[in-house]
Amino acid sequence: MDKSISLAQINQCRLDLANTPGSAALAKATANVGPYAASHGQFEDTTQPAAFSDEIETGAVTNQKCSGRCWLFSDLNTMRHFTSEKFGIEDLEFSQNYLSFFDRLEKANLFLEHVISTAREPLTNRTLSIYLEGPDNDGGYYENAVALVQKYGVVPKSVMPETVSSENTTEVSATLNLKLRRSAVQLRQQAADGAGDEALRDSKDAILSDIYRILAYSFGNPPTTFDFEYRDKDKKFHADRNLTPMSFFNKYIGWNLDDYVTILSTPEQGKEYYKSYGLPALDSVVGGRAIKMVNVPQDVLEQLAVNQIQSGETVWFGNDVLADMDRTTGTLHGGLFDLNGLFDADFKLDKGNRFATGQAMVSHAMTLTGVDLVDGKPSKWKVENSWGSDRGRKGYFTADAAWFKDYVYQVVIKKSLLPQDILDAYAQDAIDLPAWDSLR
Repeated sequence: MDKSISLAQINQCRLDLANTPGSAALAKATANVGPYAASHGQFEDTTQPAAFSDEIETGAVTNQKCSGRCWLFSDLNTMRHFTSEKFGIEDLEFSQNYLSFFDRLEKANLFLEHVISTAREPLTNRTLSIYLEGPDNDGGYYENAVALVQKYGVVPKSVMPETVSSENTTEVSATLNLKLRRSAVQLRQQAADGAGDEALRDSKDAILSDIYRILAYSFGNPPTTFDFEYRDKDKKFHADRNLTPMSFFNKYIGWNLDDYVTILSTPEQGKEYYKSYGLPALDSVVGGRAIKMVNVPQDVLEQLAVNQIQSGETVWFGNDVLADMDRTTGTLHGGLFDLNGLFDADFKLDKGNRFATGQAMVSHAMTLTGVDLVDGKPSKWKVENSWGSDRGRKGYFTADAAWFKDYVYQVVIKKSLLPQDILDAYAQDAIDLPAWDSLR
């Protein structure tokens, strides 16, 4: 048994606190405004537009409201930039709600498949326990969005707009999680009673019909055909009739989404550079595009992002937006909060150890739309967020070089911009990471 805290130690801590210069004032500030505000660096001036040497015009930002659909927003943002330019449609927005509907349905199917495959294992099975932690959730990776688009297509936001439940997903997620966990108990009991996998999948089909109904009530029933009407930037009216989600994607976007590769950068021990890694536990569309990432050094990732912006395409990127971020000003600044100075304690943790200990996480996805190069090196980046226009500079954030190095973990790059060593690594079979891996 470890030694317990003694009263003598408590007294010594009190003495150390009393002897800390400025402790009384720092205590008042921290208690009144919290540790982040008390240790905040200089606030950015958002009255003047930030300037970037290389920038792509992208228009008004989107707003995911109280949901975790950033990965879908970011993926659709990269596509809408292309379509808006090609067809002259100002501030076009695709329906995130449409893909979110099918994302929840596919995640339910994946969860139920995991339950069936482990139905005769104890509940303490580590993989099963991970799935039971959150059968339904808002999160996802770039490849999850690709798999949804490749299977279900895309529709304009005007065809399937947001609902109260799609913009604030807390209640519908809680409802789905209750239903799915109850379904797990049902399927496991059937297996214990001797039912085979075929019978379990018959039950799964009935459960998925319930899930579809929950989603249709909450998000709306996805359209199968629709009309697309718009006025272009020259005010000319256009009407395209009887489209399907897939024909709309093919006509108005038309990308080969398999031409894009996720580039990862983590120095975590056990994840070698120029190797491919997968997360099969998060491949939410069964039979669809699997998560596959090539790990490279940070400077390589940065240069690839620069190259894609200079080629005229925006960049989907995964990051930890919760670190060193000021929501109001849209500031992403390495060392924005000086917790070391405030508390006179060491908070430094390098990227590799942040991943190894669970401190690092891919908490958000956004879109890179510009970069400012000084002597050929990025000094700051223009970031399109999906938190509405009342944050930062009309919804755009600015990330400095230090923040980018520390907290950007993934970018999605077109194959034609990738060097041969990365293409060779991507051609390898992915090393599958467990359900509890730090990248999850």
